[in-house]
Amino acid sequence: MPVYRDEAVVLRTQKLGEADRIVTLLTRHHGRVRAVAKGVRRTTSRFGARLEPFTHVDLQLAEGRTFDVVTQAETRSLVHAGLGTDYERYTCGTAMLETAERLATEEGQPSLQQFLLLVGGLRALAAGEHRPAQVLDSYLLRSLAVAGYAPSFEHCAHCGREGPHRWFNPSMGGVLCTTCRLPGSASPSAETIGVLGGLLAGDWALVDVADPRHLKEASGLVAAFLSWHLERSLRSWEHVER
Repeated sequence: MPVYRDEAVVLRTQKLGEADRIVTLLTRHHGRVRAVAKGVRRTTSRFGARLEPFTHVDLQLAEGRTFDVVTQAETRSLVHAGLGTDYERYTCGTAMLETAERLATEEGQPSLQQFLLLVGGLRALAAGEHRPAQVLDSYLLRSLAVAGYAPSFEHCAHCGREGPHRWFNPSMGGVLCTTCRLPGSASPSAETIGVLGGLLAGDWALVDVADPRHLKEASGLVAAFLSWHLERSLRSWEHVER
């Protein structure tokens, strides 16, 4: 069988038979890939713990009819170090993995920007320099932007009128002016809109000093924006401390 090498983050695993697993990967060059890791559940497996969720690995895979087969796996970096010992960071990381899998929808289609965002987000989460919830929110907004759902926080998402604006509607793609406002639109504070812009732009100097109530309000709007564009909530969302 033809073989190829790639760099990947393990998104999810499923049991297969008595000793194998199906591993869902987000790769650097081949996008989302589902592969079989044979014998990985045995204590004598040569892969060890290198094919568990969050791990960042170099892989060699053999092309198969239904699933590719993992033939080699080497740890590339310990982006997952410390996540398993902190509940908040772990659950936020789980939400990142699920989002990456949902947004990289086409098997085998390159998703380089999504891959780089995920690796960077997991590293920031593990580093602990910023609050986990805000690292997650920043990752979600950026990954949605890369997927073509970039929110607008400065100009009206409908008519393009320059802000600031006081209304927000996920279905319209961001903030709305008074003329374009739809019934049911949220009316967040100006500080919350500023936090959302900072999360999207990676302006941590602004985000890290924001008031907790504005961070919480921003998190709720990010969740609503994500759910609208994914058409359903994340399974891991209920475990994330908001």
